[in-house]
Amino acid sequence: MMIATRLARGLIGVIALSPFPGLAMGQTPAPAPAPAPAPAQPAVLTKVEVFPSDIQLATAVDRQAVVVQATYADGITRDVTPEAEMTVADAKLVRREGTTFWPLADGETTLTVAFGGLSQVLPIKVTQATAQTPISFRLDVMPIFLKAGCNTGSCHGAARGKDGFRLSLFGFDPDGDHFRLTREMSGRRVNLALPADSTFIEKATGAVQHSGGKRVEPGSEMYQTLHRWVESGVPNDNAATLPKVVSVDLYPKQAVLDGKGATQQMTARARYSDGSDRDITRLCLFLSNNEGSAAINPDGLVTAGERGEAFVMARYETFTVGSGMIVLPKGLKFEAPSEPEVNYVDKLVLEKLRKLRINPSALCDDETFLRRVSLDIVGLPPTVEEYHRFIDSADPAKRAKLIDELLERKEFSEIWVNKWAELLQVKSSIEVSYKAMFLYYNWLVESLSKNMPMDQMVQNLLGANGGTFKNPATNFYSGTGGNLLLTENVAQVFMGMRIQCAQCHNHPFDRWTQNDYYGFAAFFSQIGRKVGEDYRESIVFNSGGGEVNHPVEGRVMQPKFLGGETPDVAGKDRRVVLAKWLASSDNPWFATSFANRVWAHFMGAGIVEPVDDFRVSNPASNPELLAALGKRLTDSKYDLKTLVRDICNSRTYQRSTQRNESNATDELNFAHANLRRIKAENLLDTISAVTDTKDKFSGLPLGARAVQIADGKSSTYFLTTFGRATRETVCSCEVKMEPTLSQALHLLNGETVNAKIRDGGLLPKLAATKKFPEERILELYIRCFSRKPTKEEIEKLQPVLGEGSNQAQAMEDIFWALLNSREFLFNH
Repeated sequence: MMIATRLARGLIGVIALSPFPGLAMGQTPAPAPAPAPAPAQPAVLTKVEVFPSDIQLATAVDRQAVVVQATYADGITRDVTPEAEMTVADAKLVRREGTTFWPLADGETTLTVAFGGLSQVLPIKVTQATAQTPISFRLDVMPIFLKAGCNTGSCHGAARGKDGFRLSLFGFDPDGDHFRLTREMSGRRVNLALPADSTFIEKATGAVQHSGGKRVEPGSEMYQTLHRWVESGVPNDNAATLPKVVSVDLYPKQAVLDGKGATQQMTARARYSDGSDRDITRLCLFLSNNEGSAAINPDGLVTAGERGEAFVMARYETFTVGSGMIVLPKGLKFEAPSEPEVNYVDKLVLEKLRKLRINPSALCDDETFLRRVSLDIVGLPPTVEEYHRFIDSADPAKRAKLIDELLERKEFSEIWVNKWAELLQVKSSIEVSYKAMFLYYNWLVESLSKNMPMDQMVQNLLGANGGTFKNPATNFYSGTGGNLLLTENVAQVFMGMRIQCAQCHNHPFDRWTQNDYYGFAAFFSQIGRKVGEDYRESIVFNSGGGEVNHPVEGRVMQPKFLGGETPDVAGKDRRVVLAKWLASSDNPWFATSFANRVWAHFMGAGIVEPVDDFRVSNPASNPELLAALGKRLTDSKYDLKTLVRDICNSRTYQRSTQRNESNATDELNFAHANLRRIKAENLLDTISAVTDTKDKFSGLPLGARAVQIADGKSSTYFLTTFGRATRETVCSCEVKMEPTLSQALHLLNGETVNAKIRDGGLLPKLAATKKFPEERILELYIRCFSRKPTKEEIEKLQPVLGEGSNQAQAMEDIFWALLNSREFLFNH
């Protein structure tokens, strides 16, 4: 019998009305009234900071600009540089032009900066005050191409250049750029006799037609630098002796701006390998990831816009650094709520919310918590018996005890086996036989069911040698499509970094260069592979030979950790050396990236989102929390359960999805719980559990759960429709969580829900108990939603069950409507 009757379709609108506002797909939950704010008190100045904290001047052309930032008791910061009083102890050593200091004579002195009764003293050191430095192509000219936008992908930095002229993207090939400027079309692009008539200068200043328009103002400092370089004979640098940039700092590190139009001047400084430093504010390319809240102009001046957060960045050479900006409504009155903090998670989340003037939502009720934590930890809803046992308990510690109970169930490890199988692309293919794949999956099951520490599991994985049958971990090296793809996968899976861009050029929005990419790839250059005695088995071994060459320079690349040192690999298996570093506290990204994945599983969004896209230009929404979670994972010897306990026991995790006025638009700072569509495998398992049915999947016995399917190649129409990962790539985007029309149509008219209602026999069993219809409805609600129906829902369902109605058909319609409701499909 077709259950999806017109009556049943109408029931969907009756189900789940009042208790869960905001469950509609894409709908923002209605905000609850915010508590009345307390009267604001006059803000008190608490701190004055000067950036940078010292001034180092070397040679006559050096200079250093300073920025003075005041911080008030309410957390607001203000740029008070023009108002601050600045006094140099020995005015004979430096001269001041506005907020910029220039050298006059060698020596050491101090600068005292005072504002509002507070002061700070900065040391000043001047060396070689009269020395003139020669013009440098790499240090002086190349930064202008970046600042002016000449070497971006939309201009001459494109793969084929633009208008017949090409520069390397963001300057990854300085020698090539020098050649193309000076030798490629000799006498055309530079004019040594008349520097001002050089074509590249004329086009940059708009003196002749240029499709990019005017990029450099005639007579400006950038113009004078270009003119001086041509006038000096367009010299190139000796890269071997030239000081290299080792770090870049952008100041101030953060600001809280009070109202639209508030400003904050930024200043940037680079440090070099010879110990020197340089004010590079005039040479940086400034960017903002949210110009609506905080726009930044080419001179580094930030201007506040609408309320929100922004990350302003400065790019110089291969470095991109940033500072956080918070913009609040002018004069916003706020009093932080007083509530307990269960652990460090709550402490750090609340600290961020106070900065943003956001009140967190209240805690969810016991029914909501029970369903939420059960679906998150074991991927199944609570049974009716589990519901009554938990709800009826008066134990004040029952939530913590429930978490501990769920963590000991085997389904917990199955959830994480499934996640690792997605990350490691566990699937059969031409390269990976079904047997090898199945053994690989079982290796994951055994490792995680025994709660093997993550670092040990990763080291066993990356350092694996032998046959894919005898040592299943070696399957990690099968079917990856080459060592460069393997390099990218390792960085993305175990450090959350997408370094693919650096294969062809320096990363445009992160620190990674081609040197970093190919130095990391060198760890995988000596992997040997051969077919075993059984043609279905592959043997992975250390061949002891093979190198990676730099694609531009052609030199052999030495193995180098990403962002780390160059280790001694002589006579060693390079993969083992890498594995020991990768899964250790020496690697700052391993623990934090994995902790971020765990957080995203329970909270619906990562602190870094997407979870596998760690980069400077995609900052963490709460860096302190991310660091604390990573440290907790490291301190617990990479015990997953410890981290899960911390998250699930926090008030942050247990908050309601109901929003208030202050957090109604917040999606980044975990002021409320997020509505999350249940993942494909867990949703099918949940439907089966609620309807008392069993599934049969290829290669698995009857009654196996969808989350236990080993082969990524094996799927069903339901799982594919609801976005099960195909395991073609390691990207987190493989799992599709967006609702689609196909999903809705399949639930309404497909065989999954309809067949399971018929085949499970649950409704006849309930009818045989002789319970009243209202009692049967109560059990259906508890099975599906882990809550009792509201009075309003009961009243609207009673006519369906009135005298003379087909009671069996009516119950089927109600059950069908429950399974098709948005409340059932979402974890809330």
